[in-house]
Amino acid sequence: MQRNKGLTLVEVLVLIAILAVFFMMLLPATSTGGKPRVKRIRCVVDLKQIGEAEFNWANDHGGKFSFELSQTNGGTMEFTTGANAWRHFQGLSNALADPKILICPADSDRHRKASTNFAMLSNSNLSYFVGLDSIEADPQGILFSDRNITNGTPIKNGILELTTNNPAGWTGEMHNKVGNLALSDGSVQQLSMTGLRITVENAGVSTNHLQMPILGP
Repeated sequence: MQRNKGLTLVEVLVLIAILAVFFMMLLPATSTGGKPRVKRIRCVVDLKQIGEAEFNWANDHGGKFSFELSQTNGGTMEFTTGANAWRHFQGLSNALADPKILICPADSDRHRKASTNFAMLSNSNLSYFVGLDSIEADPQGILFSDRNITNGTPIKNGILELTTNNPAGWTGEMHNKVGNLALSDGSVQQLSMTGLRITVENAGVSTNHLQMPILGP
């Protein structure tokens, strides 16, 4: 009768090497350095859902986005100034499954937190701005995006105006000087500073009016 042999030293070393390689493959996704990437991916998924909700709304309203139509037609046009960005997302409540997706996982502002219901929604439950110049017919229009955007000009009455004269950029507040942006074609782009500026140039309008989720009046 033959006796089963144990592992040789070489076999043990090979096994250890294989396990070490496997661990190194997992490390980027589980280490602290991998967490920002995971949060950004979750942000992309959330923006995709928000964009789909807007498109579903438009399909039921003659191809118009909610902020293009007045309240008498079910829209939110009357709220396109001031600290009313949340109104546009509240208007999509029937198409959005959960108000918690309105807070970006990378948003560390202690004054912002996810809402548990749409009835109590406010800008403090919001991480994203609304691109008021986007239309369904222009696939490159800026529809929604992370709020960590700036061009060095002040926000006036809740509106940040983007023009090619004042190049836009990302702050380090949410995604370390990069960001995610949902376009009118239904896509969500992960953009660097350069990518953002190119997207603004191709948006189809000379000035992009972004209603920011400002806190306060």
